[in-house]
Amino acid sequence: MNTASRPAPTVAPLRRARAYGAYYNREEPAPDAELTQTGPGTPLGEYMRRFWQPVCLSSQLTDVPHALTILGEKLVAFRDKRGRVGVLQRHCCHRGASLEYGIIQECGIRCCYHAFHFDVDGTIIEVPGEPDKGARLKQMVSQGAYPAFERSGLVFAYMGPPEDKPPFPEYDAYTAYPDLRLVAFSNVFPCNWLQSMDNIADQLHTAFLHNNMTVDGKDEAGTSLSTAFGSFPVMDYMEVRDGTGMVFIANRRVDDNRVWIRINDLIVPNISQHAYLFEDGSQRRLFHRVHMSRWYVPVDDTHSIIFGWRMFGDSIDPLHMGREDRLGWDDMDFLEGQVGNRSYAQGQRAPGDYEAISSQRDIAVHALEHPMAGDIGVYMNRKLIKAALRGRNPAALPEAMHARAVQGLPTHCYTQNTLLDIPRRGDEAQDQQMLRALGRAIVELTAQADALSGAQRDAFVRQRLEELERAYR
Repeated sequence: MNTASRPAPTVAPLRRARAYGAYYNREEPAPDAELTQTGPGTPLGEYMRRFWQPVCLSSQLTDVPHALTILGEKLVAFRDKRGRVGVLQRHCCHRGASLEYGIIQECGIRCCYHAFHFDVDGTIIEVPGEPDKGARLKQMVSQGAYPAFERSGLVFAYMGPPEDKPPFPEYDAYTAYPDLRLVAFSNVFPCNWLQSMDNIADQLHTAFLHNNMTVDGKDEAGTSLSTAFGSFPVMDYMEVRDGTGMVFIANRRVDDNRVWIRINDLIVPNISQHAYLFEDGSQRRLFHRVHMSRWYVPVDDTHSIIFGWRMFGDSIDPLHMGREDRLGWDDMDFLEGQVGNRSYAQGQRAPGDYEAISSQRDIAVHALEHPMAGDIGVYMNRKLIKAALRGRNPAALPEAMHARAVQGLPTHCYTQNTLLDIPRRGDEAQDQQMLRALGRAIVELTAQADALSGAQRDAFVRQRLEELERAYR
């Protein structure tokens, strides 16, 4: 059939439901540049650079430099023989040789090509090929460098204006229990950074992807959470801390006499705090704190790395389910399918987060999404980030978000598992209404404790939770 004269099909602004409609649904709009591009000079890239970002694991700093790319910038990280960490632009300021082939020194690093010797701050220490050993040159030239430090197995860098460098934010979650230990890990994704963060804002997926609902047969692949996660949650979402973050609240009934309120934080621009991952609902708990912290770090626009800490110790892991031997570069100790270490066939038969996240295209196209009620958290988080980038929320200005750290105060989050002994209320609809109200009440009373710190804050929240439990009984 001759189709040469047939006019091209008209593409509707929204794709319409029709049988065999692929022919009419071929146009693919561009990704949302505002939320997906993070290179130098982009609004999101410049905003992220105003916050400390993890750039590699401490274990990656050996006797040779470590080449890396973060926020679209080619860098090299190293630990000199004095134990100081340097994060420098990768190409030498002399003739562009890569410092990944540099020679680590007692103090700083030498370029392999002409032995330019740089300190960790990028200043020139020596140029042996110059008659004055570089005394004149170092007054005019330096190697680009970023402030950096190590903490509990992660290397952090500040890639913004050096005059605006803030203190590192000390979340109270990092010291919530005397026996708490932070263990570093990473997850590597061949896709845009936002897709893995969207996955956390989309907590409804845990009832499907992680509970054998979308996989036939027994979960031999280990992609399911505890049976307590299998009950369909009553989800709720709230903006917190003046719109600089949000919480998603998964409200579940464990049995006729116990409820489980799981609250996780998403913090502008790219931090999440997670409650205990192995909770089974068997014990009453009050204000059980953060079990995992994560940063969603762009490598470039089509690659990203999650860096994070898993928390260990009897207090945070009462069921002793954590496995330190599984943590490190691109590995996790819970739920197979978190990282790309399985075969394609395994991923097809028992898909996990890795398959779901990375299969949304290199950069997900938001204009092609068709939201449902369970996606509220995804769009709320995107809205908060956009408000911060556009300067519409004064509280989200970097200097405002760093204010507590500048004052030497801890930064709070509301992440927790709280399990209370509260009887079932009326029919299913009435009980779900009660669960939603209870979850919001717990967020609000936790926020009321923001003026307190340490043991005082913990005691205040626990007391208020007990009062709430008695009131709902």
